[in-house]
Amino acid sequence: MFAIALVPIVLGVVVGRGGFLGVRGRLTRAGGAGVRTEASLRSEEAFQLANRVAGIPTLAGGAAAIIAGAAGLAMPTTAGLVAAAIVGLVALVAMVFAGARMGTRAALTVPAPARVPAGCSGCACGSGGCGVLQKSSDAS
Repeated sequence: MFAIALVPIVLGVVVGRGGFLGVRGRLTRAGGAGVRTEASLRSEEAFQLANRVAGIPTLAGGAAAIIAGAAGLAMPTTAGLVAAAIVGLVALVAMVFAGARMGTRAALTVPAPARVPAGCSGCACGSGGCGVLQKSSDAS
């Protein structure tokens, strides 16, 4: 029975830690944690903003799961323990998804980085050609 209560507690700690790191700005795009949507992965600024915004609901979801798991340990019956664990896990998933949605919306407010034209090495010459010899498909 102890293992049933341990599931939401352990998941709550892991997810809560991710939320805490997101709020603190300690997550990176190179890692595997955090809001990883097309909008949030456009730039480092968008990623940090998305995870700062999503961090609070994610942290709350982790806390809800930990509390539900601990409450399950106090239940006098196995049915009560299972019910508490399920409620904690549902709360965890709901808050993580809500946080991800909020984070994605926040990331969309960050302007997309400027695209470098094809065949350009990123120079700042401003002529559009960047001094690169371009082939013309209609040349004879």
